[in-house]
Amino acid sequence: MKVLLAAVLVASAVTVPGQALAAEPIAVPAQAAAMHRDFGLTEPQVQQRLKSETSAAKLLPAAQKAAGADFGGAWYDADRQKLVVGLARPGRAAAVRATGAETTAVPVTAAVLDQRKAAVDKLAGRSVPDAVSGWAADPRTGTVVINVQSGKRSQAVDAFVAKVAKAGAVTVREVAAQAPRTFAAGTVGGDPYYVSNIRCSIGFSVHGGFVTAGHCGRGGTVRGWDGTDIGSFRGWSFPDNDYGWVSVGNGWWTVPVVYGWGQVSDHLVRGSWEAPIGSSVCRSGSTTHWHCGTILAKNETVNYGNGQLFHGATKTSVCAEGGDSGGSFITGDQAQGVTSGGWGNCSSGGETWFQPVNEILSAYGLTLHTA
Repeated sequence: MKVLLAAVLVASAVTVPGQALAAEPIAVPAQAAAMHRDFGLTEPQVQQRLKSETSAAKLLPAAQKAAGADFGGAWYDADRQKLVVGLARPGRAAAVRATGAETTAVPVTAAVLDQRKAAVDKLAGRSVPDAVSGWAADPRTGTVVINVQSGKRSQAVDAFVAKVAKAGAVTVREVAAQAPRTFAAGTVGGDPYYVSNIRCSIGFSVHGGFVTAGHCGRGGTVRGWDGTDIGSFRGWSFPDNDYGWVSVGNGWWTVPVVYGWGQVSDHLVRGSWEAPIGSSVCRSGSTTHWHCGTILAKNETVNYGNGQLFHGATKTSVCAEGGDSGGSFITGDQAQGVTSGGWGNCSSGGETWFQPVNEILSAYGLTLHTA
């Protein structure tokens, strides 16, 4: 059905971070049903949560500026409905609280922690044990956390941890036994886009096309749900990153919504404010359609095996399956990123990583289309 294209591509006037957000309500009524299923929230609770999360996202730049060199990261506290800013030293606490954010002490600054994370990425190289799912900087502990699959600790894993620990403080955390994988799929029926025999999902529109996952990128023509030509990949990057963009033509067009698949109303996109850790986030994909969860970590390195490392990923508690790759991650009406990969499924649960959308826009000099 051709409404798929109208629902998953984005168009119209331009909004960028820094411009006004949409008027209430942020969530359409049917979206509340999905968040009730995945979070156990009523529709009024959904509206209140998204309102608080939107305020936190808008507040973050000012709070970070107030923290100055003492900034140690930030996250959203769902219980208090507040943005929390970590401070490596207490001297700027009053200035940060004056912006409306809460503060807490953390061991090191975000700058130091980012340096440690970059050093781990460099030391790790491409030879990463399959049992290591990835790693991410944790502002609360001031360490780079190495995620090791449950029951798979080995001499090879210990040797890898010892090697990357030269970067500074490193801790090991046991995670799900399943290894991350990308969510592309072989050609089957449905409402996707196709490249050769690969099926993926459209993310967000930009002027002239749409953005999606880089691992879906191939040469040749990109085809739509009905087999007709959409356009072609103008650029893609994977591994290291996982982003790409497709030019649109041949009678296909763009509109400012994410497809709801009949589970929720088609959802308008009005910008790309970056939601902090702890915020809710929802995903639309051509296989499992609409699911919601929470942002768990940022700037994580994911090990997809065979030397395929994805740097700068955002980790979520949202499930996904094959064919969902490239699909939209959105918080309220703000684009967050495109689906990369994960573990598990939408029957028993899992975790999914996405490529942040603002990095894609910056990499290719693209402009998000918005309502």
